[in-house]
Amino acid sequence: MEPIESIVVIGGGQAGAQALQSLRQGGYTGALTLVADEPALPYQRPPLSKAYMKGEMTEDRLYFKPAAWYQDQNIEVILSTRATGIDRANCKVELAHGGHLDYDALIIATGSRPRALPTKGATLAGVHDLRDLTDVERIRPNMIAGRKMVIIGAGYIGLEAAAVARQMGLDVTVLEMAPRVLARVTSPVMSEFFETEHRAQGVTILTGARLDHLDGEGGKVSAAILADGTRLDADIVLVGIGILPNEELAKDAGIACNNGILVDRDARTSDPRVFAAGDCASRPLVHFGSGRLESVHNAIEQGK
Repeated sequence: MEPIESIVVIGGGQAGAQALQSLRQGGYTGALTLVADEPALPYQRPPLSKAYMKGEMTEDRLYFKPAAWYQDQNIEVILSTRATGIDRANCKVELAHGGHLDYDALIIATGSRPRALPTKGATLAGVHDLRDLTDVERIRPNMIAGRKMVIIGAGYIGLEAAAVARQMGLDVTVLEMAPRVLARVTSPVMSEFFETEHRAQGVTILTGARLDHLDGEGGKVSAAILADGTRLDADIVLVGIGILPNEELAKDAGIACNNGILVDRDARTSDPRVFAAGDCASRPLVHFGSGRLESVHNAIEQGK
């Protein structure tokens, strides 16, 4: 492979931000460009459902690095711009506005997106995901004491949001199809601990609960209806039923994907000039073939 003089990073999440930092710390001095579809500089996601939701953290404190750092490091930052294609034959990233970026090496760190709720009423006003800054700005004005909030899914996002909503005075009910919370990621003992802690703070947790549909009035959500007919009034509904990898950009370019962009232990894809990291990447796992590890720690390690 020819010397690498130009690197493009697609995606402004944890993995993308870490890749930029690691490249400069590692001594790479060539052209380095970040392209991200959000208007904000790369920022932390975990505080969105906690301190930032409560208004205890300003947006600038979410940023991994201030704008001056990118300037000092000679990193070109292109925000509010979606990468629409990868021309692998000519090593170009195609952009939504019609331009393109040339690269010698490409890092795809496009992350993931919330899994859509597959039921009637999912598109009603008042039904939200919680994945980015825009989501929080939509949700926060409705976090008013006394209002009723139904959270669908008892993963980390759902439970964190439930805890914050209770602290803000909302009446909160969490629905989980599995027999315990956090069933995919932790032990029964830890599930019991989290359930006990949340219930002690006034969160209602319904396990083994299957949502049938959402009811609405005037285009706005008004209730969650369970499969057994139970009706739960709701002023706001938060959906947290998992995520899907943003692999389409790579897949459309002919890069191997299977529930994520397939990479080797060096984060290299089936194209030797293209790498992938973070939630969008599926890495080799000892004893388990390959898979995606959806965590901040994993994104940092892959970004390095």
